[in-house]
Amino acid sequence: MRKFISGMILGAGASQRFGEPKQLLPFAGTTLLGWVVSQTQQAMGLDELIVVLGRSADEVRARVDFGNAKVVENRVYTEGCASSYRAGIAALDSHSDAMMIILGDQPGITPEIIDRLADEWRRSDVPIALGEYQGRRGHPMIFARSFYDQLAELHGDKAAWKLVDANPVHEVHFDLSFPEDINTREDFERMQRAGAKN
Repeated sequence: MRKFISGMILGAGASQRFGEPKQLLPFAGTTLLGWVVSQTQQAMGLDELIVVLGRSADEVRARVDFGNAKVVENRVYTEGCASSYRAGIAALDSHSDAMMIILGDQPGITPEIIDRLADEWRRSDVPIALGEYQGRRGHPMIFARSFYDQLAELHGDKAAWKLVDANPVHEVHFDLSFPEDINTREDFERMQRAGAKN
């Protein structure tokens, strides 16, 4: 039987370096978060999708098409990514065997990346898998159900890396440039320029 993988998009960031909700930045004819949601929904490797919102959740709900994704709110989003793990895990289907963490501000993530990562995790015996892009590790990451309690107990940002560093990990190699996430206005402007050239 195919293992059930839940997708969790983290879209609860405080966007402190932007001043405006980063999730709603214009991108590729939609918003930044809307683009990541649409790319994820095109993937075949996930069995459900949870989107975790935080800052400006009402405005984000009004402006982003979430399709059939389940949207949950992290009311303590200022406490970092780990608080979003807790909100998302609480909403997972009871059949969930693993969770793929996808960053809502990482527009370079494609359905092909998601599907291959899910496929390789299902075929491996290692409970954690992540992408490796020309020597650089990054998201998405998959954690087996056995790690849900530990994820929920973490604190702060970069929290999942603590589990990655302490456990065996299956690296899925992609001959692709690292899909950068957008943290600053300069990151966003650079990505817009790159998109205009393509």
